[in-house]
Amino acid sequence: MIPEFNYVRAQSLTEAQQQLSTDGARVCAGGSDLLGCLRDEVFDCSKVVSVTGLDELRGITRSRDGGVNIGALTTIAELAANSTVQELYPGLAQAAAEVASPQLRNQGTIGGNICQKPRCWYYRGEFECLRKGGDTCYAMAGENQYHCILGGYRCYIVHPSDTAPALLALNASVQIAGPRGERVVPIEDFHVAPRDDVQRETVLEDNEIVVAISIPQPASGLRSSYRKVRARGSWDFALAGVALALAFDADRVTGGRVVLSGAAPIPWRSREVENTIIGQRIDATLAREAADAAMSEAAALKNNGYKIPLFKGVIEEQLLAIASA
Repeated sequence: MIPEFNYVRAQSLTEAQQQLSTDGARVCAGGSDLLGCLRDEVFDCSKVVSVTGLDELRGITRSRDGGVNIGALTTIAELAANSTVQELYPGLAQAAAEVASPQLRNQGTIGGNICQKPRCWYYRGEFECLRKGGDTCYAMAGENQYHCILGGYRCYIVHPSDTAPALLALNASVQIAGPRGERVVPIEDFHVAPRDDVQRETVLEDNEIVVAISIPQPASGLRSSYRKVRARGSWDFALAGVALALAFDADRVTGGRVVLSGAAPIPWRSREVENTIIGQRIDATLAREAADAAMSEAAALKNNGYKIPLFKGVIEEQLLAIASA
């Protein structure tokens, strides 16, 4: 049952920030995650502040440096179908196309997708877990087959976004507007790990709103991809996934990033894979070594040990695929 709340449709970014200064106010873009959280009683809400009327937060445009700027209200479907994104950043287009279902991709926004709340059934259920102010992570000794194998500390959620790992691989930045003006945060610093704060998912402060995401011009020879493994063909979150953005000179990797989805409480950059492959030619032996390195620090819970060989297989497969692209 969704609780009663007041609804305000902001006519400007300034008005939205003013309305959000009220206790219990929550910003609403596509609303798919917000309404789910209200239904599940994840948090209280006395006022919903809609920013859907702010056209300046929509659209995909080329930037002066040759990259792109993506308005926070751009839908996931628009992102997946955009020809510029498909040409310059195919991994991001692939990630967007893997999000949820067609209905949710048409409704959900890129800003909301990178800010969404975790899908842990204890957090979404009737449990006063650590993330909701309690003193216990029930996943540690409970049903944890979908929980994290990397980066777990007191709280063992996995980050639910598909687009965030792809954006991290592409070295994107998040533009944020708030009462003290605008600031730009590298997406690598945007998400908050449980080790740093068990009750926060992002660095957003009170009354701050994501307004856009910027991606720099692709480096010479950059190839990108995203692969997601899930239990069902649609509507599911990642059991294991990998975003690649690797620069090649002929057949040798000269740089880039490797980011895992479905692995950790935040989009998880695997420097172990990067250190293994950069400067090398990817062949079957190297891909296997890189996959093993990616899981060298993995720690399975009671029911999610299957994720370790699953990730190894996905990483090995995708490295070989991008090397032959």
